[in-house]
Amino acid sequence: MSTADQTPDTDELERAAEQIEAPLAGLVGDYEESEADNAPQAKGIFLLPNLLTSGALFCGFYAIIAGMQGDFYAGAVAILVAMLFDGLDGRVARMTRTSSAFGAQYDSLSDMVSFGLAPALLTFNWALKDLGKVGWVAAFIYAACAALRLARFNAHLESDDTTHFTGLASPAAAATAAGLVWMGQTHGWTGPALDWVHALLLTALGFLMISRFPYSSFKSISFDRRVPFVRMLLVVAVLGLIALDPPLAIWGMSVVYALVGPLQYLRNKDQTGQEGATHHDKTDLH
Repeated sequence: MSTADQTPDTDELERAAEQIEAPLAGLVGDYEESEADNAPQAKGIFLLPNLLTSGALFCGFYAIIAGMQGDFYAGAVAILVAMLFDGLDGRVARMTRTSSAFGAQYDSLSDMVSFGLAPALLTFNWALKDLGKVGWVAAFIYAACAALRLARFNAHLESDDTTHFTGLASPAAAATAAGLVWMGQTHGWTGPALDWVHALLLTALGFLMISRFPYSSFKSISFDRRVPFVRMLLVVAVLGLIALDPPLAIWGMSVVYALVGPLQYLRNKDQTGQEGATHHDKTDLH
C-alpha cells in the first residue's frame, strides 16, 4: 500500500505500533535481508506468512504440553491443525510474493517442533513410557530423523524436484503418528503388546523420512482452474468418509500415503531392471 492510499486511521495505528515497539526495538534490533545480489538491505519481516508459521509452532508446542498432561486427543488434533498452518504459510507467501530467507528458516524450525518433537513426545507419553529405554530411544530416532530430513531438504532446496519429495515429508509423518495416537485413544488400541507395535511404527516413520523413496508433493495442484465435475463428487465422498470416523480415516489415508513411496520406488526399480534387460538382449542380438 502506498503512502498516498493510507487512511488517517491507518497512520494512527502505525504511529501507535511504533511507540509500543520502540523500547523493544532497541533491545532486540531489527532484521535486514537482501532480496537480490545488488539490492539494498530491506528491514523487517513479512507479517502474514510468518504469522501462519507462528500458528503452526504454537500448535506443536501445545501438542507437547497436552501430551505431558495426558490429553492425547487434544495433542493429536493440535498436530493436525499445525499441518494446516504449515500448508498455508508457504502458499500464502508465494501468492502474495512475500517469500524470504527468514521465512524459510523460521518455517523449518517450526516444523522441527511441530512435526519432529511434538509427535515423538506425544507418542512416548501415550504408549511408550512403559517400554523403558526402548520407548524413549524410538521417540528419539523419530525426532532425529525429522531433524535430518529437514536439514537435507534445506540443503537441496534449490535443486530438488518441486513435484516430488525425497523421503516422507515431516508433516505427513507427523500426521501418521498423530493419527495413530488419536485412533488408538478413541478405539482403545493400547496395551503392553501394542506398545511394541507403536514403537516399531514410530521408528519406521523416522526411517521413511530419511529414505530415498519418492513422494508426491502435491505442489502441482492448481486451485484456480476448472476441473471435471466428477472430481468434486470425489472430494465430497472423501469428506463423507472422514466424517464417519475421523481418526480412522485420517490415519488410514496417512498410512496409504506413507506406503506409496516404497511401492513407487520398487516399481521404478523394476521398470529400470526390465529396460536394462531389454537393452542387454538387443546388444546380444548385434
